[in-house]
This record gives sequence, C-alpha cells and structure tokens, in this order.
Amino acid sequence: MRLDKYLKVSRLIKRRTVANEACDAKRVLVNGKEARASYEVKPEDIIEIRMGQTPLKVKVLTVSEHATKETASEMYRAID
Repeated sequence: MRLDKYLKVSRLIKRRTVANEACDAKRVLVNGKEARASYEVKPEDIIEIRMGQTPLKVKVLTVSEHATKETASEMYRAID
C-alpha cells in the first residue's frame, strides 16, 4: 500500500492530500530516510511524521486496505 494511503487509512493523518503534501515537504521519514508518497509500506517499517510541535514515530504492525475508527489504531504501535 502507498505511504499516503496508509497514513490516511490508519488515521495518522486525516486526509490523503495532507499526507501527500507532508511527503512532498519531506516531513515523513520511513526507516530513517525521507519517503515519497508512493513508497510501498510493509509491516515492521518505522514511520516518523514531523508535523507540529512533537514528532510522531510509529512501527507498522499490519497493512490493511480498510479500517474502521476502532481498528485503525491496531495498524501501528507508537514508539519513542
């Protein structure tokens, strides 16, 4: 699944266009490297989002095309 779509489906970023813009602005890192919106997300990837005051760092647990509000948080685990 594309990075921008994963960020939207997992509800880490609310809209796909915002996720796309964050990738274009080099605010999203995957495994320590700047990632494009077209990057293919895999389980075990480490995603860091540098938007706002506090950067958010998560580990991808599952990749799913659809998620409800209740199950979206099960797609990743926050790490320090």
